[in-house]
Amino acid sequence: MPRNAPRRCSVSRMGAHRETLAIEIDGAAKRYGGPGGFTAVDHVDLAVRSGRVHGLLGPNGAGKTTTLKMLLGLVRPTEGSFSILGEPAGPTVRARVGFLPEQPYFPPLLNAEEVLKLHGRLAGLDAAQIAARGSDLLARVGLEGRGTTRLSKYSRGMLQRVGIAQALIAEPEVVVLDEPASGLDPVGQRDVRNLMLELRESGTTVLLSSHQLSEVEAVCDEVTILNRGRVSARGAIDDLLNVAGRTSVRARGESAVLPADIQSVMEDVAVSGSVWVFSVPDTAVRAVVDILDDNGWTIESIVPKRQSLEEYFSHMLEVTENEVA
Repeated sequence: MPRNAPRRCSVSRMGAHRETLAIEIDGAAKRYGGPGGFTAVDHVDLAVRSGRVHGLLGPNGAGKTTTLKMLLGLVRPTEGSFSILGEPAGPTVRARVGFLPEQPYFPPLLNAEEVLKLHGRLAGLDAAQIAARGSDLLARVGLEGRGTTRLSKYSRGMLQRVGIAQALIAEPEVVVLDEPASGLDPVGQRDVRNLMLELRESGTTVLLSSHQLSEVEAVCDEVTILNRGRVSARGAIDDLLNVAGRTSVRARGESAVLPADIQSVMEDVAVSGSVWVFSVPDTAVRAVVDILDDNGWTIESIVPKRQSLEEYFSHMLEVTENEVA
């Protein structure tokens, strides 16, 4: 396999009992237009383990939102089975799921407190529960003190924050977020990342569909990547991003150049002041460390070489397109 080629890892179903899966999708398909029509989702399998943050990625039109809507009963599937928390994904178990759609809409004459009251009542909460949770949620999503302001006066980012709050009002066991950082500024995106990490820490399962690859890389334990309605790759994010056979070395020294004996095996070199970062083959690590040490360099770190999710994603799509061509 060429270096940096996509690795199609899979979450083993033999090693994961059904009870440990918060979401399981088998053979999901959605076709429009009858025979010869358009296939939006083509036999997608998805397994999301309990208490994890799982990223669902793909370019526009890959089938991400359609897959989520089939899971939640908003789109009728052509084929496939869907389960949540070990039960068929019907109305009863969906009551234990919070959902933020890609483009949330709320009546503009309502305020944030009224939106949370409405969604809380739909979830079966009483007035006291709604009041207590609503106040806390507005603070958590950055809308403290704005709960009585009409939504018509909210920015797009503020409306997105309301959408996140309504998804959490019933304290769901599973949260499905479709582009939660859409319309948010960098501070808002950071807040969303922190909130997802808090949810994972509390044991809540999060299924995240996002174009923000840095967001996915920061919070997700596992990812599934769709392209043209099919699964192109899946697995633990570290397994996908670690570059097989190479190690990244970070070293500090006073010399303007690294020792000549290691220059022939170095790649991906970056220099900042007296700090050098580069990669070497795994088989050369011991020799490289010895040479650096003998020449007075300080080794700051030795870790598996890791590409960014953006690099992996772009290369995977390129390879997939070439295979189709």
